[in-house]
Amino acid sequence: MKKNEYGLFTAIAMIVGIVIGSGIFFKSDNILIATGGSISLGVLVFCIAAIAIIFGSLTIGELASRSNESGGLIAYAEQYYNKSIACAFGWFQTFLYFPTLIAVVSWVAGIYICLLFGINGTLETQILIGLAIMVLAFIVNTMSAKYGGYFQNASTVIKIIPLVLIAILGVIFGDSNSISLEHVTSMQSTTWIAAIAPIAFSFDGWVVSTSIGHEIKDSKKNLPRALIIAPIFILAIYLLYFVGISIYVGPEQIMALGDAHVDLAANNLFGPWGAKLVLIFVIISIMGTVNGLTLGLIRLPHSLAKRGMFPNSEKIAKVNEKVLMPVNSAIVAFAISCLWLVLHYLTTKFNLLQNSDISEISITISYILYILLYVKVISLGNKGEIKGVFRSKVNPILAIIGSVMILFGSIGNDLFIVHALICLAVIASAIIFWKKKENDDNLVSSY
Repeated sequence: MKKNEYGLFTAIAMIVGIVIGSGIFFKSDNILIATGGSISLGVLVFCIAAIAIIFGSLTIGELASRSNESGGLIAYAEQYYNKSIACAFGWFQTFLYFPTLIAVVSWVAGIYICLLFGINGTLETQILIGLAIMVLAFIVNTMSAKYGGYFQNASTVIKIIPLVLIAILGVIFGDSNSISLEHVTSMQSTTWIAAIAPIAFSFDGWVVSTSIGHEIKDSKKNLPRALIIAPIFILAIYLLYFVGISIYVGPEQIMALGDAHVDLAANNLFGPWGAKLVLIFVIISIMGTVNGLTLGLIRLPHSLAKRGMFPNSEKIAKVNEKVLMPVNSAIVAFAISCLWLVLHYLTTKFNLLQNSDISEISITISYILYILLYVKVISLGNKGEIKGVFRSKVNPILAIIGSVMILFGSIGNDLFIVHALICLAVIASAIIFWKKKENDDNLVSSY
């Protein structure tokens, strides 16, 4: 693969472009349902959930500044723990984390494309459109790393436009009296904790940028910079949008309309044609998220295969000389994503995950895995390899607290235990696979 394909702006655009893309548009109703329609509680939970991403990215940035190996978290786990843990990280990201996000976000693109063209948005139609979006993203990113990066930059700039417009106009024309601090001061109910899970979805994706760390120019400086700048910018945009849309449309109506509340707000603010334009921006925004996730996923089987951590490694590790990309790795990644799209269809069709989806539990487990890396940063600080109390202690401790809060916010999910067991099974399978390979290699070398 080509080295140093991406600059600092693309690294920032990748984080902003993946994180801001779909979650904020279609999770606002879930957040308000969990907070009982309280905007102020929603803002509070946004800030609580932001602890995980802001301090998590600051902490991971410390490891990113010390590595330019391919694989992102896989490389960090291998360098600071061992190959078994690295294999577990890689399998989890390859088989669960990335593909569940790609499946759900592609489906969301289908929802908004149906709204744009007035198509009867049955679940089957939305899923088929989502599949088409997935195919396009995988083809573009497999055929050219550069074009994938260009689209990421462009879609990031475009996606901020509707967020800022709706945020500002919503604040100007909305009913500010609908914001009450009473819910925050009284805290009589703990149901608001459930809002952490959809907010974690809205914030998630920042860690994807580490998967292309080795392809970022001057990655030891630029990747940590991107991991600091992007999350703070995202939080500011999210808070503005959430407050703006909530006071303009009204919490009750947002909860009643679900994902269609964005279309209603755009119609009221800009008229039918303006609303169409906003929807186009939203769709490009969501496609930018799919693109960024795909850009990260297609490299993961290759990164694992290079280390002998994936079945049929020799074949998966090959890089196509014509496009200078790991095509076999991309094909495997696409097949896994398609499987999760089918599973997402089934769980949605039969309403198996109320007010949730297949990706939220994977996101929760991922934050629990990150704790291993956060602890390592504290350890490096104790050894004097990372200087400063904030960098070596405060940041990782707050990141750990954020991860634990996301876990508590997800435990109430209907199928949390089942999905968590699936995650643990994948992690255990990875460790068993590596241990068996080590034993086989030792037997061969002993002859």
